[in-house]
Amino acid sequence: MEPSVSDARTTNAYWGRDGLERRILDALSAAGKDIGAVTIDDLAPADQFHSGGKGATQRLARLARLEPGARVLDVGGGLGGPARTLAVEFGCRVTVCDLTESYVRAGEALTARLGLADRVTHRVGDALALEPAAWDVVWTQNSGMNIADKERLYAGFARALRPGGTLAIQEPMAGPVQPPVFPLMWARDASASFLRTPDEMRAVVEAAGFRVESWDDVSAEVAGPRVSAPAHSIQRIVMGDGLEAIARSGERNREEKRIVMVQAVLKRR
Repeated sequence: MEPSVSDARTTNAYWGRDGLERRILDALSAAGKDIGAVTIDDLAPADQFHSGGKGATQRLARLARLEPGARVLDVGGGLGGPARTLAVEFGCRVTVCDLTESYVRAGEALTARLGLADRVTHRVGDALALEPAAWDVVWTQNSGMNIADKERLYAGFARALRPGGTLAIQEPMAGPVQPPVFPLMWARDASASFLRTPDEMRAVVEAAGFRVESWDDVSAEVAGPRVSAPAHSIQRIVMGDGLEAIARSGERNREEKRIVMVQAVLKRR
């Protein structure tokens, strides 16, 4: 599933931030952290800015029953926070692919700083263009919202996995009340947001050749950034100055059930 040039440009325009590694480290230093001994927990407010943060990553990893040594492809993995957690806490070997070059370069530098370059690698580009049937696990957290063609996306996930492999997803989906309130973490308006309902998504994954092992609505426990969150200063480095507006609309979407959050574990047939 090769992205178009316009897709890549749009993604970089929305998400791209210059000098991310240096800015993150400067913010940590200002907060009293020793940047010579940075840990994955220190980085979590910046590199796990998906809904639920590091706790959501740990929950999904336990749900997927990840095994040490598993080859994991993290699709849309951004700065690599989840990948580093999977490497350190679950013993996985992870390849992170993302379309946003500034994220990949910063993630690569942060991974090297933590001494994890032998367990986590970073690539710019389309994850699903990599070697097929080569991965034990395809992992994706909050990365498919901008993609309209879900059928093609999930067929690509199936191609990437070895037979019997695991797809672990955390994905915002359309709730019973519509439309969602913008801006969102992934889109300023409806032109770049393509959510489907949980029932529609189950049909998509099953048609792509997956068997559903677990499917959990985690909306109540996996929240996005809150307006009053103390980590806002470091999150703003990644998300930009619109973070408060995104947090406000996110809270409203969650409370009014306009968007629901699903974690699911699927097996390739």
